[in-house]
Amino acid sequence: MGQSLSCSATHDRALFTAVQQGDLQILSSLLEAHPSLLHQTTLYDRHSALHLAAANGQIQILSRLLDGSVNPDVLNRQKQTPLMLAAMHGNIACVEKLLEAGANVLMFDTVYGRTCLHYAAYYGHSSCLKAILSSAQSSPVAASWGFARFVNVRDGKGATPLHLAARQRRSECVHILLDSGALVCASTGGYGCSGSTPLHLAARGGSLDCIRELLAWGGDRLQRDASGRIPYMVALKHKHGACASLLNPTSAEPLVWPSPLKFISELNPEAKALLEQALMDANREREKNILKGSSYSVSSPSHSDGVADNMSECDLIFAG
Repeated sequence: MGQSLSCSATHDRALFTAVQQGDLQILSSLLEAHPSLLHQTTLYDRHSALHLAAANGQIQILSRLLDGSVNPDVLNRQKQTPLMLAAMHGNIACVEKLLEAGANVLMFDTVYGRTCLHYAAYYGHSSCLKAILSSAQSSPVAASWGFARFVNVRDGKGATPLHLAARQRRSECVHILLDSGALVCASTGGYGCSGSTPLHLAARGGSLDCIRELLAWGGDRLQRDASGRIPYMVALKHKHGACASLLNPTSAEPLVWPSPLKFISELNPEAKALLEQALMDANREREKNILKGSSYSVSSPSHSDGVADNMSECDLIFAG
């Protein structure tokens, strides 16, 4: 019996190695000889072969596994789906294949209570974000939940994908979400300081590009969080001077994108992009006037990576 268990463990290791390395020939041979391997998982995290393929971007392996009737929504120990892992790692081909196979975009994990949309936004993978949003418009989610509700889905601490994208300085994702109907002034529950809007979180992260987008879509500079702080105070607290200048309620109001107007939604993409660019250019001119004479640059911080998801800023109450 001990020898049988040893052989089984050897086959498992061989399978997972083949998946991670993208060795389709070895994978096919193993599954042909031992079909039950298709349902094996790693010892601790309970990752299936599909999870490993999605996380490592092995699209051929992933396709082979899905062709073998593997459940696209198989869960690991933390109730994460392969789609979540593919979105985390920005593996767009795997994301698209899983969506095509019917993967459920409305699954919540037990880490933060997040969906694949949260993870695509948090890690800044705009192509994955677009694919998930596009799928949601034509999936059962649209009928059962409604697309607008999905775009604004909250995690276990009350954060929407827009909150996460703003906090992580993912300006492209911020734009995509706003253009898809994300609520620009939604408040968080327990994420960050209670009652934070995306603008508060962008001020905390120090991203001028995110702040520009949020203001252009109607972000409220005067909205307060549960501690009574407006975004301007948050930017000052964390020494983001240029951000604070744009968020200062006494500075000129930014031009706002007229998204609710019917004619805007009917514009073709090229015309819409031109209008959006014109608005952003006008707001940049406004920024130059606001920042004129100060030591602050109007360029954005050059952070390629996000920030740690350690939201303890409520412990640092703004003084003054």
